[in-house]
Amino acid sequence: MNSKNWERFTQRARRVLSLAQEEAEKLNHSYIGSEHVLIGLIREEGGVAGRVLRELGLEEHRVQAMVERLSGVGTRTPFTKIELSPSTKRILELAVDEARRMGQHYISTEHLLLGLVRQNEGVAMDVLRKFGISAEQVRRQTRRVLKESPVSTTESQSKGGKREKSKTPLVDQLATDLTALADEHKLDPVIGRNTEIERVIQILARRTKNNPALIGEPGVGKTAIVEGLAQRIVDGQVPEVLYNKRVLQLDVGSLVAGTMYRGQFEERLKRVIEELKSSDAILFIDEVHMLVGAGSAGSAVDAANILKPALSRGELQCIGATTLDEYRKHIESDAALERRFQPVRVEEPTPDESVHILMGIKSAYEKHHNLTITDEAINAAVNLSTRYVTDRFLPDKAIDLIDEGSSRVRMYRASQPPDVREAYETLRQLREERNELVEAGSYDQAAQIRKEEEEVQRQLDELRVGDVDVKESLLVTAEDIAEVLSMWTGIPVIQLSEEESARLLDMEDEIHKYIVGQDEAIEAISKAVRRARAGMKDPRRPIGSFIFLGPTGVGKTELTKALARFLFGSEDALIQLDMSEFMERHNVARLIGSPPGYVGYEDAGQLTEAVRRRPYSIVVFDEIEKAHPEAFNILLQIMEEGHLSDAKGLKVDFRNAIIIMTSNVGAETIKKGPNLGFSFQRDMSVEEEEAYGDMHKVLIDQLKRTFRPEFINRVDSIIVFRQLNQQDIRQIVDIIIEEVNERLVEHELSLAASDAAKDWLMENGYDREFGARPLRRLIQSSVEDKLSDAVLAGKFGPGDHILIDAEEDEIILKLQDKLPSTDNGSGEQVEEEVLPAAS
Repeated sequence: MNSKNWERFTQRARRVLSLAQEEAEKLNHSYIGSEHVLIGLIREEGGVAGRVLRELGLEEHRVQAMVERLSGVGTRTPFTKIELSPSTKRILELAVDEARRMGQHYISTEHLLLGLVRQNEGVAMDVLRKFGISAEQVRRQTRRVLKESPVSTTESQSKGGKREKSKTPLVDQLATDLTALADEHKLDPVIGRNTEIERVIQILARRTKNNPALIGEPGVGKTAIVEGLAQRIVDGQVPEVLYNKRVLQLDVGSLVAGTMYRGQFEERLKRVIEELKSSDAILFIDEVHMLVGAGSAGSAVDAANILKPALSRGELQCIGATTLDEYRKHIESDAALERRFQPVRVEEPTPDESVHILMGIKSAYEKHHNLTITDEAINAAVNLSTRYVTDRFLPDKAIDLIDEGSSRVRMYRASQPPDVREAYETLRQLREERNELVEAGSYDQAAQIRKEEEEVQRQLDELRVGDVDVKESLLVTAEDIAEVLSMWTGIPVIQLSEEESARLLDMEDEIHKYIVGQDEAIEAISKAVRRARAGMKDPRRPIGSFIFLGPTGVGKTELTKALARFLFGSEDALIQLDMSEFMERHNVARLIGSPPGYVGYEDAGQLTEAVRRRPYSIVVFDEIEKAHPEAFNILLQIMEEGHLSDAKGLKVDFRNAIIIMTSNVGAETIKKGPNLGFSFQRDMSVEEEEAYGDMHKVLIDQLKRTFRPEFINRVDSIIVFRQLNQQDIRQIVDIIIEEVNERLVEHELSLAASDAAKDWLMENGYDREFGARPLRRLIQSSVEDKLSDAVLAGKFGPGDHILIDAEEDEIILKLQDKLPSTDNGSGEQVEEEVLPAAS
């Protein structure tokens, strides 16, 4: 304990420690333990603690006898120096904290007693428990005694025995003393920010208008700067004018709380100002903009106007902290209030500075979580949060990553070792046994049990020291930080596992299960995804931006759905916008939100809000050519810069999104041109390639005439989808039949199709103009409708195997004993016993 705190001890508190030393000497103990302090508290009859303990039924001679039986008589030599035990030192520290909590500058017997029971361990607490007294009983009785006679019995005397009354009793209730916390080493260290702290000190040392206003984004460290100032005041590293100043953090909510009637708030604030005028205190108001309008009701004066006179005359020193937006909105709009504050801009630290800050405070988090945080984890927290968490600021977001990553490691990897659990259980049993012996009056046996208890406690302490090994084995790594970030954002930034790497390498094959043909499109998108997951993509741009061209019904929309299923397991991550809804200029504003003054300003933008909620997603702009040209300006920024600001100025990150734009540009030309695309009559591969080349050239030329060059130039890849051929349509039949089969699983039915049925569906379901879409409608009408009617009529039931067949130019459904040996409905049919048709 430092000398400043020792000076705050009253005469009675010092006498308690003197009496405790006498008791230790009497028992030949070489230390002053909690049991000696307890006897000293009882013996000091004039103190609050003595009265509390006596009213609880404790008598000095009985407590002395109990202590002697539990602790025994020592073997101290006359020349051995008596020192405070660690337990007693902790009691003194807790007593200082209790005094601070009660808003009292002095430390007396009631604070020592509260500190003793707050520690909740040691011989003194064992003695109290033997007499049936709990820590909560002591606290409750202390509060009652203090309430009954606050003047006569409280140790309100300072060193000289005179009552020392706080100069700021109301402020002590409404504010937190940061200098007291700094003095007790309860504030996290402030790393860097020397320029800002010195600027604040410079303003505070002025004669007038000495009120700094810290202005910066949330989480950049405004409050930490004030804590750094408090630490400098405690350390004496400030000009003489700031010596012995107290930095008090005001809680505006507590200031307003309970002021129901007019005049109550004004009266309370006036009292606060008067108290601060007569004390060496600096008022710190976090979120200072809350003062504007605070407490005003009807024509009442708000807090800011009450503070103005005291601020301008220099009678009250105040440090404010707020964000740029709130400062502009509330402070700058009031010129009279603004001129009383001197703005201090607090910029977001650079990544290197943030790493330095985290290195400085990581020991506090290591101590709290009892583990080791690696330097790689610190660097990962800063780099990953900078890249992926764009709506928050350093160092706050990086600190949160470290904190939650440490919590996650501790939760999943640490558990209490069996030997520690066993020691705790043994200790509990011994204490119960000792309590029973004391109640029965068997003090000698209780003393023996006490020795066994001390031995178990010693073993437990050794195991706790061994917990350092646990700390060494628990490491927070960069991988742990990446896992937490993935939980925050949904973005897969964790290191690729072998299983995922293999899956990404086989991405084309996986997507081909759902998409037929279109090799160029699947390959281009797969490469973009692999680049992103391998960390090779441009960090300033989206994962990929593509324009899909080609005839209708060839798989453009289906490919985006298949990609969503591959990456996210479902189609929920697909953000789809029909650009025909944005044909008018005023509708384009809906993408980012309406401008101020327009109806719907409070509503979020359709595009920006969807991506903010799910930054790792696929954004599909359907029929892009139908949008108003103003919409292309928005897309330009997304594709080039990787971000977009909404109507409220909030930046939305598109760097982890895949941008896909579909267009029907040139669709009419394809329908009219007999040599474009591909038809069933032209089944030669050479002719197919020539037809695709002709279509590709026409569509690209049409695209260049429709869109501006700067727009086309920013797209990663323009993909022209091929016209489907006969083989493609046959595969699509298999895929759709398999989809129907999957839906039948919950009904315990299975489905297969014969070659004849597949040929019939292929010939009747494909239309050159509309692609494969008519095929899906045909299967719905000829297969699904008949199947549902048959199930409802009871012709098919659970466990049945159904065969789709074609007879006399129509589809029929047959019941068979077992499934034909087909590969997911796509192989050759095996001869089966066929039952009567179900159709």
